[in-house]
Amino acid sequence: MEANALITLGVLVLTLGTLIADRFPPAGVVLAATLTLLLADVINTQEAFAGFSNPAPLTVAALFVVAAGAQRTGLLSAPLSRLLGRPGRPGVAHARLLLPTAGASALLNNTPLVAIVIPDVLAWCRRNSRNGSRYLLPLSYAAILGGTLTLLGTSTNLVVSGLLEESGSEPLGVFEVTKIGGPVFLVGMVVLFGLSIPLIPNRQTAADQAEDEARAFLVEMRVTSDSSMNGRSVAEAGLRSLDGVYLAQLRREGRTIAPVGPDDALAEGDILAFVGQVDNVLDLERMPGLESVVHKQVSTIASVDRGLFEVVIGRMSPVAGLTLREADFRARYGAAVLAIHRSGQRLDEKLGDVRLRNGDTLVLVAGDEFKRRYTQSREFLVVAELDAPAPVADAKSGFVGIVILGFIVLAATGLLTTLEGALLAAGAMVAARVMTFSEAKRSIDLDVILLIAAAFGLGAAVEASGLAMQIADGFTSAFAGFGTFGVVLGLVLATTILTEVVTNNAAAVVIFPIAIAIAGPAGVDPRMMAMATAIAASTSFLSPVGYQTNTMVYGPGGYRFADYLRAGLPLSIAVQLTIAATVTLLS
Repeated sequence: MEANALITLGVLVLTLGTLIADRFPPAGVVLAATLTLLLADVINTQEAFAGFSNPAPLTVAALFVVAAGAQRTGLLSAPLSRLLGRPGRPGVAHARLLLPTAGASALLNNTPLVAIVIPDVLAWCRRNSRNGSRYLLPLSYAAILGGTLTLLGTSTNLVVSGLLEESGSEPLGVFEVTKIGGPVFLVGMVVLFGLSIPLIPNRQTAADQAEDEARAFLVEMRVTSDSSMNGRSVAEAGLRSLDGVYLAQLRREGRTIAPVGPDDALAEGDILAFVGQVDNVLDLERMPGLESVVHKQVSTIASVDRGLFEVVIGRMSPVAGLTLREADFRARYGAAVLAIHRSGQRLDEKLGDVRLRNGDTLVLVAGDEFKRRYTQSREFLVVAELDAPAPVADAKSGFVGIVILGFIVLAATGLLTTLEGALLAAGAMVAARVMTFSEAKRSIDLDVILLIAAAFGLGAAVEASGLAMQIADGFTSAFAGFGTFGVVLGLVLATTILTEVVTNNAAAVVIFPIAIAIAGPAGVDPRMMAMATAIAASTSFLSPVGYQTNTMVYGPGGYRFADYLRAGLPLSIAVQLTIAATVTLLS
């Protein structure tokens, strides 16, 4: 193996290991890898930064804005709420939820789509006494399967299309991937309804656990008339740094202060709501100047201008890897965290000392502005308001629907490129005042865009160094005895394993040059092999970290890691076999 190939292999292994460890943002890891290969002269400047001039990242950015327009106007939320309607039989409810979601996912990027739908599904489950865990993971799986139907369904399809264009080929058409995605979708939905959904256990959602366990970590205390705390600030009264408990809210004469600042003054009759471990909370009853108020349910902590929310921490959230104290969470977001849930369980340690991880769900109290400000930001993957009313479409939802339909028609007929159509649709959202320019900027996940752009350099190094050809030769030799089906299945399996442990876009970029190198010896059209790579990288069912929609439902659904293996394994096997069989038949 030549020196450049060895260097690329070493950087690639180190990059994948760092991504698996999940200690640093994926975008930063991939960018650092690309810059390392540039400095090592494995790739030149043009190859390293080719992704920043490629249509794929810009197209994905524009589609984030389009999806945000659909979210703001209730274009999808309101019809979905009506479709779900009355509970009925579980199978009927699943069909009403999953089939429209899959269809919409074919036309809108499935990641923002799932973020739009999750809060409404949770609200519907609460209104109808249904277990949210029975619906959220199937929702993610259906959105993933729907994303395989068109070029627009997932950013991975757009990335592979950009890689094809970068290599001198024509970009993928809007419905070109349907020749593989169609069979995958049909087989996948049959397996989802027939095998995967019945295998999903009932789990308590984070909101349900918070409600059930309220007495274990919430207590309200009243400041007595003879208390030495009267007139003193929260910090002066010694209520700022309590052991295992913290002051979440203060109520005074019908007015609510939440979160409570260290300089807020206390007065006789103030009702103080403390959150923490049960033993520490009970110790408050022995504190001079405070008397116990009857324990309340968590929902009483919300006043007329405050609400309860669930939020999900993502890999690229600025608070991931930090404790609430280090992130200065209350000051930063104007919200007090009531509970942290991880792997389906509430964490009982002192909240301020918990180091937040990817997939953690926080139950918090915040003002009405919280949802508007952070729903479309990169701060959280999901922002769900508890006990929210049923969504209603606004007057501009029809306009947004026409814009999206027009974009799809223009791109599908070739009158506009996908990038041109996406930019035109995004511009229309701002021009029609569906959202402001600032709101459009906030709706774009810049970390995802940076990851995609930086990953192009990584893929270029795999190809330019000769590593792709060497891996392809070994791969072809190993699977040659199984024919074309065996070679394609081996590639699909390798892509699936990689996407489960890193990210879908990174997996696609790394595998793409290997897939193209394998195509010739295997007797497969390179475009078919590229599409197989894109779909395999997008269809992650086995872990909560392989695909962002799986991470989104992880905490709100109260799932455990094993739930993904149990429900996703039959689906993953079926999809891999279908991809390999379809490519073989069409070759």
